[in-house]
Amino acid sequence: MSSKRFKDLLKNKKIASTDVIEKIIPEAKKNCTSKFDESIDLNFQINNKQKKGEINLRTIVNMPAGIGKKIKIAVVCEDTKTDEAKNSGADEVGGDDFIEKIKDGYLNFEKLICTPTMMVKLSKLGKVLGPKGLMPNPKLGSVTNNLKKAITDAKSGQVEIKNDKDGNIGLSIGKKSFSDEKLIKNFNAVFEILEKEKGNNTVKGELIKSAYLTSTMGISYKVKLPKNI
Repeated sequence: MSSKRFKDLLKNKKIASTDVIEKIIPEAKKNCTSKFDESIDLNFQINNKQKKGEINLRTIVNMPAGIGKKIKIAVVCEDTKTDEAKNSGADEVGGDDFIEKIKDGYLNFEKLICTPTMMVKLSKLGKVLGPKGLMPNPKLGSVTNNLKKAITDAKSGQVEIKNDKDGNIGLSIGKKSFSDEKLIKNFNAVFEILEKEKGNNTVKGELIKSAYLTSTMGISYKVKLPKNI
């Protein structure tokens, strides 16, 4: 059952059923009436059913304005790279001992970065890391010898874009406290990446079926897509 607060939001919705992001963001922020700094979230569905099979979209986007959230990063690397990882801002760093710790069930981190050499050993933990979405991936920049760049990118607001089996994708583009301009920058960054992915996947027709913007405790607004993606 909807709360009185939520019903009031629906009653006071003063925007067209579909509108451009520049008009939707101010309205969505007005709905952030809770006491905490609500996330501004983007949810969309891709056209993953193609004649030559399904599209499984998985890529990353570097949010130019960040996402307003601290990410706990763990790094698995050789002893010679431990100092580089720590000095670059990694929250936890280890080698064989840390792999054993993960094997025993330790998953108190949100992103795992690994060097190519150590990835050979870490890959055996696919059943542990895979279901949690924590397995490092070279295509996503999380298997690399350039630990400084990988850690800096992750800390500054790098977000993974990945659809579920029904083609749905959800991600945060920032917080209520962000300026409208920062949220719009992040929104545009997402769709620039999606435009590239459409070309890479040779999608027939539109890649994005629909897109909606909402705050954590707010109502959703259908977004007019910036391009024919």
